[in-house]
Amino acid sequence: MAKLLCFTVMPYGTKKDADGNEVDFNLVYQDFIKPAIEAADMEPIRADEETVNGIIHKPMYERLILSDYVVADLTTANANVFYELGIRHAVKPFTTITIFEKDAKLPFDVNYLRTIPYSYDYDQAGNLPNLEKDKESLSQQLTNTRSDRSSDSPVFQLVDGMTFQNSVAHEKTDIFRDRVKYNEELKNKLNQARKTEGSKSEKTNAVDAIVNTLKLENEEAGVLVDIMLSYRALGDYDKMVAFVEAMPVHVQQTVMVQEQKGFALNRLKRRDEAIAVLERVIEENGPSSETYGILGRVYKDLFDEARKEENEFKAEGFLDEALKTYLKGFEADWRDAYPGVNALTLLELKGDQESKEKLQKLSPVVEYAVNRKLETKTPDYWDYATLLEIAVIENDEEKAKAQLRKALTCNIEDWMFGTTLNNLNLIKVYRTKRAEDTSVPENVIQFISQQRNS
Repeated sequence: MAKLLCFTVMPYGTKKDADGNEVDFNLVYQDFIKPAIEAADMEPIRADEETVNGIIHKPMYERLILSDYVVADLTTANANVFYELGIRHAVKPFTTITIFEKDAKLPFDVNYLRTIPYSYDYDQAGNLPNLEKDKESLSQQLTNTRSDRSSDSPVFQLVDGMTFQNSVAHEKTDIFRDRVKYNEELKNKLNQARKTEGSKSEKTNAVDAIVNTLKLENEEAGVLVDIMLSYRALGDYDKMVAFVEAMPVHVQQTVMVQEQKGFALNRLKRRDEAIAVLERVIEENGPSSETYGILGRVYKDLFDEARKEENEFKAEGFLDEALKTYLKGFEADWRDAYPGVNALTLLELKGDQESKEKLQKLSPVVEYAVNRKLETKTPDYWDYATLLEIAVIENDEEKAKAQLRKALTCNIEDWMFGTTLNNLNLIKVYRTKRAEDTSVPENVIQFISQQRNS
């Protein structure tokens, strides 16, 4: 697994502080900051001193916002450093560590932060007299911050509880293209490539041709994510994984991209790798409906494979693991019905009395979550597909068909239909095993297949 990224914000070259003392910041970085980051088992990155008419390049902002950790050297009260620190504090409640030369004068706005001092001998240029102790102090703070999620941002501390981003996790993936402004010409080219006449391979080749013209490390995150989702839309998961692994590391290690990598690895039946990626995301970032939803799908696919191999004992184990994982996802964010409806489906498959009782309690909650979203946000395919599956579980055929008609008005990728059909087929199979009526799932499956092929 790739190491956590730690981005350093600091002056470059030799600069003077308010008293006229000179500090060689390149030396401070190479001898002190970089080794301390490496000792904390993180990957250090430092922005190049690139500006356009005094404006920092957009990739610099992306590294600043997307990196797992940031170390900011406040010595000399450099204006760019403080501007960048303000951006970081505005978007991240924690994982930002500030340092300063112990004799430097800090502005009152930041002198109450938990800032780590280090020693620099102004009289002997290039001398860091307490280097080993300072490295150990910074490295230990970075290590501690992995588990200590108390806020180090005065912005988040002062507003105490304000929600800066209030969108359901899976929406961030599916509408990312529409929310990020970037090169319109390139956006249009990618859109045209996905709609190229011809086979799947011809469409993939059209996307490849665009990628081959780009220098990925210079592209905006929006462009990179659009390319990744283009491969996903075309169902070329080998290309999708390869592209993720070729992304600049500050974009590659974002939660959304890692979640999508786990999704693609699972599609490639590289289940162990998918589980490792998704569990790392949860470990580093906490519970999420999206991450647990994708992880639940991995276990669900393992269950389906064991079932088809007629290994009932193994299948039952994976079914329980998938159900547990989906329930964790729904509990992480009750507004996101995706893991909730999958939990309902698996409870339906289990079919015992305890599962039926849980299903009866959970089903109205999932349905309420979807209907609440439909009242406040633009619906997508998954909203209607969720209501469709609930209707099938409740044996309401007309309601299920009505939801499918609504779903057809949304933007649908073929794999989405496949996911819904797979769930309905499982319901049919397990009802058959229990000698229950299967007419509703059978009729709805036939109805979906007709619409899919029309």
